Amino acid sequence: MPKFVPLWTDVAVWLMLAALAAYAVMVLRKPALAVNWRKVFRDPAALSSSVVLVLCLGVTLVDSIHYRPLLPPAPGVEGAAPAYEARVRSLLDAWLWDLVESRESTYSHPLATESWNRESVEVDGRVVRTAPRLKFGGAHLQDPAREHVGDVARLALAGLAAGAAVALALSALLVLALARARRAGAAETARSILHREGPVPWHALLWTVLAVALVAGPSVMLSGPYHLMGTDRTGNDVLYQALKSIRTAFVIGSLATIATLPLAVVLGIMAGYFKGWIDEVIQYVYTVLSSVPNVLLIAACVLMVQVFLDKHPELFETGAERADLKLFLLCVVLGATGWAGLCRLLRGETLKLRELEYVQAASAFGVGPARIMVRHIFPNVAHLMLIVTVLEFSSLILYEAVLSYVGVGVDPSMNSFGGMINLARSEMSRDPVVWWSFAAAFGFMVTVVLAANLFADGVRDAFDPRARTFRARAVRQPAGKGA
Repeated sequence: MPKFVPLWTDVAVWLMLAALAAYAVMVLRKPALAVNWRKVFRDPAALSSSVVLVLCLGVTLVDSIHYRPLLPPAPGVEGAAPAYEARVRSLLDAWLWDLVESRESTYSHPLATESWNRESVEVDGRVVRTAPRLKFGGAHLQDPAREHVGDVARLALAGLAAGAAVALALSALLVLALARARRAGAAETARSILHREGPVPWHALLWTVLAVALVAGPSVMLSGPYHLMGTDRTGNDVLYQALKSIRTAFVIGSLATIATLPLAVVLGIMAGYFKGWIDEVIQYVYTVLSSVPNVLLIAACVLMVQVFLDKHPELFETGAERADLKLFLLCVVLGATGWAGLCRLLRGETLKLRELEYVQAASAFGVGPARIMVRHIFPNVAHLMLIVTVLEFSSLILYEAVLSYVGVGVDPSMNSFGGMINLARSEMSRDPVVWWSFAAAFGFMVTVVLAANLFADGVRDAFDPRARTFRARAVRQPAGKGA
């Protein structure tokens, strides 16, 4: 049996999933919240982006179960204590182990069969400069010069067909589920989806699923025999690094955002409700904090954390546990230094709420300040917390890239988009340019951030009445019914 290694961020991720499930149950029990969330998913962009975010969340969860494989017993030794590998793996590593093991000597182009660097080789008594064959990329080809293009086209077409079949099957399941819910026929339900009838834009969801399937199908088929996105300086597969970076982005975006809530909510509501000297002290604190450049403040905190970790190596059995604790503390630092904006927003909203009649009535009946803030103020600012939390998610992902680029981000042994971009900095200055590492990190990061931003726009429009804009959208009535 392998030895499971619960990392700090693993525990945090699964606790957040449990909290998300509990919140979903609460939404189902509260009609007002359910109405707002229905408005979110009636936005085609938000509905489509939720598919991408769910896929990224799935990758994060699979990559958040870590273990150390059991080593085989030494020959001739019986009754010895079990020994485990020093390297910590995740379930994602186990599923992508072919990519982990297919390590080349150095750079290689995407879908290449030869190395990017040339070596001196003796041919017919002469020394020539040529690119050697890759050890894994295209190793199944007998004559790469003649078979390469046809093999790539065959695998890509097979992947497109498989992806289209999966998308068709998922679409059929959705149509059958909707038909059962509506108590209508499958053909009628499919026709209503194609004609965009009804409040929920199911057609946007189906088109997104089709697009994802058509991208994922060829990627799966090609990433085994070839390096789909090439290899880096040390020969590691770039696609594997990009997939591993999704978890880092999600952990930083979610944990750092949640870490801002305790200080921002407590201090913001207290400043707005009590006013007076309490308000002045809290304002002074977050004004001073806002006056210090965030990058310098975070860099100082991260360097202190780094010194602590370096001086206490005995606290960790493996390097993965040390790198994970640094990531967890980086999220805490980002949260402890980034609460000022939300605190200022909640203070202003509380100043308005404390003057309303129901708050004044509660105070007149002798209800204590703590109970008023918990029962009357906090529920009425919760929508602002939700909006800011979703909006800050994508900002923190970009912030991690900036921090890693300047050398104060996550541990170098941990995959991240910022780390990939930082390593590609020197590669982009070479001639010819090694562009694929930067392109992969940039493409994945933009996809995640764009999906988060589109979903955040839908949440803001649904939960913030002042931010709502009227968007005229024709809703077609089913045939045979009056307008």
